[in-house]
Amino acid sequence: MLETNQNLPQLYRFCYLMTGDAMKAQEAFQATLREAALRSAQREPPKDRLWFFRDARSRCLVVGEEGLQPEAIKLEESDVSPHAPGQVAQLNPEQLAIWVSAAPEPQRSALAAYYLDEFTPHELLTLLDLSPSELAKALARGRRQFQAWLNATTPADVYEE
Repeated sequence: MLETNQNLPQLYRFCYLMTGDAMKAQEAFQATLREAALRSAQREPPKDRLWFFRDARSRCLVVGEEGLQPEAIKLEESDVSPHAPGQVAQLNPEQLAIWVSAAPEPQRSALAAYYLDEFTPHELLTLLDLSPSELAKALARGRRQFQAWLNATTPADVYEE
């Protein structure tokens, strides 16, 4: 089943970032693998690894709508800091997943795929079915909002010189 064994951890991480919930991520992840197995048994296997991520994305969007929903609020924005990687490193995976999963679409999908650091720019466009300008806007806005949240969440004095 493709180069899947190498991509399974990343596929699960993608589901986790998309949903912010381990049970919902597992549900979407397993449903995607079952669908891939069914297609393979019917001699119509998934064409490439992006199929897995596209299928998981659609399933994550569905399971993400179940249960409690984040309140729609206007988020603060800050310029992306050169210290952002260090700030992100201070987060536990749950914090990152909860923040990303609360973003509106297509920003949520763009950020989840971006923070996996798994895809080329062309693959991101294909996976998310966005134009280059739509992807750029979603990532830029999401990163500015995330930076504002990071600034409020992680200690600033760690980065001052």
